[in-house]
Amino acid sequence: MAFHIAICDDEAASAEYIRKLTAKWAGEKGYAVEMELFPSAEAFLFQYEEEKKYDILLLDVEMGDMNGVELARKIRRGNREVQIVFITGYMEYISDGYEVEALHYLMKPVRPEKLGEVLTRAVEKLKKNEQALLLEGKDEMIRVPFYEIRYLEVQKNYVTVHAEEDYTVKRTLRELETELDDSFCRTGRSYLVNLQFVRRITRTEVILKDDTALPVSRGMYEPLNRAMIRYF
Repeated sequence: MAFHIAICDDEAASAEYIRKLTAKWAGEKGYAVEMELFPSAEAFLFQYEEEKKYDILLLDVEMGDMNGVELARKIRRGNREVQIVFITGYMEYISDGYEVEALHYLMKPVRPEKLGEVLTRAVEKLKKNEQALLLEGKDEMIRVPFYEIRYLEVQKNYVTVHAEEDYTVKRTLRELETELDDSFCRTGRSYLVNLQFVRRITRTEVILKDDTALPVSRGMYEPLNRAMIRYF
């Protein structure tokens, strides 16, 4: 499998430096990569609208009319799988990364070992994004990627999987739990939450990024906290 990587930077020397470091990392790891360099956010968007093939985006934040954060917002409207890494010389932009689910911020000057670590994490997340839950509906089989699932909720003999759409199946929560990975954790007997969507945990509830509140059963607060620490 070849990973498609886009490097977007309006400084040619900086873009070439990142390209060389990325090529060195790929060679050491044995990964096949295809890289393209773009001198502006607009140039990348023009190509992206033609072919949405990119797995990893290495985006300079400070560019011309459209900066890297604005570009990431446009990409995220229709693509949650691509791994976004910002490259910047200023700390002030870091809070913007949460909005677009950026994998990491790299501060200039970029250190080779740090870029390598981040690229390795990006590949691990891409591989993980291939995982999916298979649900049998009426006359159809539905594939729901793990990264789309916010939480699962049981009601009597049925479980509703809350993702980009909601799917209700006659299964037990325990059965589905065995088919998920360690990014999912129970908040109690009736709920399984995807930790990547969690914004805050209290002793009584879990708050998701979309402000959904799930109840936390007695004794589950500490296990949830430990799971979050392991996950991140």
